[in-house]
Amino acid sequence: MSAPSQSGGATITDRRQLIEYFENACKPPSRWRLGTEHEKFVFDRDTLRALPYEGERGIHTFLEKLQRFGWQPMTENGNLVALELGRCHITLEPGGQLELAGAPLDSVHETCDEIHVHLKQVKEVAAELNVGLLGLGFQPKWARADVPWMPKQRYDIMKAYMPKVGTLGLDMMLRTSTVQVNIDYGSEADMIQKFRVGLALQPVATALFANSPFTEGKPNGFVSYRSQIWTDTDNDRSGMLDWVFDDDMGFERYIEYALDVPMYFVYRDGRYIDASGQSFRDFMAGKLPALPGELPTLSDWDDHLTTLFPEVRLKRFMEMRGADGGPWRRLCALPALWAGLCYDSEALDAAWQLCRDFSAEERNRLRREAPIHGLKTPFRDGTLQDVAREVVAIAQGGLERRARLDSQDRDERMYLDQLAEIAETGVTPAETLLDLYAGRWNESVDPVFTEFAY
Repeated sequence: MSAPSQSGGATITDRRQLIEYFENACKPPSRWRLGTEHEKFVFDRDTLRALPYEGERGIHTFLEKLQRFGWQPMTENGNLVALELGRCHITLEPGGQLELAGAPLDSVHETCDEIHVHLKQVKEVAAELNVGLLGLGFQPKWARADVPWMPKQRYDIMKAYMPKVGTLGLDMMLRTSTVQVNIDYGSEADMIQKFRVGLALQPVATALFANSPFTEGKPNGFVSYRSQIWTDTDNDRSGMLDWVFDDDMGFERYIEYALDVPMYFVYRDGRYIDASGQSFRDFMAGKLPALPGELPTLSDWDDHLTTLFPEVRLKRFMEMRGADGGPWRRLCALPALWAGLCYDSEALDAAWQLCRDFSAEERNRLRREAPIHGLKTPFRDGTLQDVAREVVAIAQGGLERRARLDSQDRDERMYLDQLAEIAETGVTPAETLLDLYAGRWNESVDPVFTEFAY
């Protein structure tokens, strides 16, 4: 969850400004970048519990110690809640999950270097505090009530609103962890094609990265429980957006959708004003109950767009949102996958040919079943594994043609090796964890905190 925009920017007086918001974000391919965001759980090595905010070994202390590396503090109501360095941010999710929102970078090599440097820094601080960091899609051991809340106003608003619109929203906030990649678009038509490919193939990414098979110490019946949680969080703002495949899809159609998603808040003068359940359409008419008579700014629009949670999200870039958090190499694999599919025209066309005849029913069934069955999800005459093999092969070809080389003249295909193996074997990371649980771990999840910590 991103930091808020400062209230400001042009006042919105015409719908045309909302269209221009997206049109002005179009970039030529030479300026396309990758931005990777990843979260991880921070836990006490002695008790395995999530860290509280306060205390000598709390999240506040963790953030303070990270400032030795040049990170600058960001506060809210006097609480240290985020750090910034250049175009990177370290932010807190509601349950203390630590997120790196990376800079827009030219290649997966640069992204992987950024992740490596970040993990080196947080591991150094973690060692001093005797805490650990875990990349997993869902908190494997502790109940919702065991996870402390972080002191951020927007989370207070969401905490009160979530139970009104779903049963699992608080679990999404407190107990999930993800990796996502942000990609650019060159035109409205390019955005539409990437959006459609992203939605249709997001269940493939969910299966390849599935890494959340435990709840409160036991198998939960899913390979990606994180993905399952989004099906009952808030269906007004999440899901597969079937209308993206209609003929009228474009910037204006997405604006219509976004205007109909209930608001959470308005950010003014360093504080959040509760506007939960209210309408951005009313805001544009000066009729928002939370701020009667006021018109929104483009910063308010930007903030509102961050509160939409579909499997692919459109802002001034596009977010691919279907993957569980995981270890370092798989954090690099997600930007590699989507750069390979979306940043080479031949690959993007091949990906679209692969999925263009998926029906809405098929897309939604894959979305429902991939969190349960992973790559074994039945699909047509085979399984999702068959699709995944093709998807990874298309991405490999795209990365080869992109030809972004590192200092040893290797292209970005190297970051897909893990995914290629998962696609070939059909064994998701979650199933590997389940085998360990049933075997060497003697039906305990505790070893995951040591064997799979960063």
